[in-house]
Amino acid sequence: MVKLTAQKLALSLSAAAATFGTAVNARTCTKPETSRIFEAEDAVLTGTNVQTSLAGYSGSGYVGGFDEGTDKITFTVPSTTAGAKLYDLGVRYAGIYGEKRTTVVLNGGASTEVLLPASDAFATVSGGQLLLKEGNNTIDITNNWGWYLIDYITLTPSAPRAAHSITPTLSNPTANAITRSLYAYLRTAVYGKKILAGQQDLSKASWIQSQTGKTPALVSVDLIDYSPSRVAYQGNVSTTVEDAIAHHGAGGIVSVLWHWNAPAGLYDTDANKWWSGFYTRATDFDIAATLAAGAGSANYTLVLRDIDAIAVQLKRLEAAGVAVLFRPLHEAEGGWFWWGAKGPEACKALYKLMYDRLQGHHGINNLVWIWNSVAADWYPGDAVVDVVSADVYAQGNGPMSAQYEQLIKLGGDKKMIAAAEVGAAPLPDLLQAYEAHWLYFCVWSDGFIENAEWNSLEVLRQVYNHEYVLTLDEVQDWPAIGAAAAS
Repeated sequence: MVKLTAQKLALSLSAAAATFGTAVNARTCTKPETSRIFEAEDAVLTGTNVQTSLAGYSGSGYVGGFDEGTDKITFTVPSTTAGAKLYDLGVRYAGIYGEKRTTVVLNGGASTEVLLPASDAFATVSGGQLLLKEGNNTIDITNNWGWYLIDYITLTPSAPRAAHSITPTLSNPTANAITRSLYAYLRTAVYGKKILAGQQDLSKASWIQSQTGKTPALVSVDLIDYSPSRVAYQGNVSTTVEDAIAHHGAGGIVSVLWHWNAPAGLYDTDANKWWSGFYTRATDFDIAATLAAGAGSANYTLVLRDIDAIAVQLKRLEAAGVAVLFRPLHEAEGGWFWWGAKGPEACKALYKLMYDRLQGHHGINNLVWIWNSVAADWYPGDAVVDVVSADVYAQGNGPMSAQYEQLIKLGGDKKMIAAAEVGAAPLPDLLQAYEAHWLYFCVWSDGFIENAEWNSLEVLRQVYNHEYVLTLDEVQDWPAIGAAAAS
């Protein structure tokens, strides 16, 4: 992970401000321009080396040796376009050591994390978009997870973005009035026009207000401590439902996730305590075997018990008039949580079981369902998803264009797109320049929002006082606006 110095961050902010006036129209091409290829072996190598043993490379070789945090390739890319211009980045790589991730850094500023799927030969993935300034630009491919091979990068002028065609109704035909109003408000008054500022945990939202003078429009809470296997150890200690109701009462928008402590099989060792039971490493709970065993089996019954326990809390929110942006089974494709450890088919089946149990069995009608993965083979389908999202932990406060483009493709541009968890709040000027129309961003709490390496106070004040960013004081009328749009 690249860590920006204060000087580099300041330069990044200055460059963004300087180029924004022309960047908002950066997709417009004045004359045809073809793709350009930049060979990795011709770039500046830091801790990496040129190799030739894997067949199928371009040029005189490819670059490997990504095994230390500082290892990287630095490309120098000239641009003769006045002002700034958007380019689609392609990365030709080989993932012969398994699925990995790399980090792309433009001009020493904002970084983008790029997924490199496992492969036995060279392949090309999208690295999102890069806004090149006039003159020389530097593009770093930095270690991140490491252990991959880079052949070359390509830069192609970005095409104009098509108009969004968002599905006008929720997946649940019996959604209640306030939930329909929330969805209509987000679809007609926010998406593609503004971005909602969001924060994990109500206490951190209060900290933001003390530092910036503004409060996030959206607050996310975690139902983790309502998981029955946690309650068994610690009792009923959670107050996050009360926090959600309080933020709703202040006129805000509520998001809910659930770090689901496994229903059974917690190791509870010194290395993997009971409270880490949502991690794959901390439990032997096998969701694929559980679903295969079917209704009536012991572990299947425990899965339903846990979903039913969460239903109790969601019903409390429904009774209080709270519409919920609900994001279950997050980050599944990473495999680090047990619900994703057995692959996409088991996870999708669990998601649909939860959807049917909460909506059909319990009759809960205050949920906007958010899917949280960019991978196409993990997607449970349009019929049970209202919003697609990604969790992005990249420093530099960039626009997260790689993930945005992946989600555009995943949902066919029919679903709104959210940055459901981020480490760094995105700079609004860059969001507009890249036309990355995230519905909202939500900065994670401990270790991120109060960490200057991820979010300096200068950046937070700029973000929270920007006209493109909606804060709590600016969304007070969302129920009325949404109701009118939904009628």
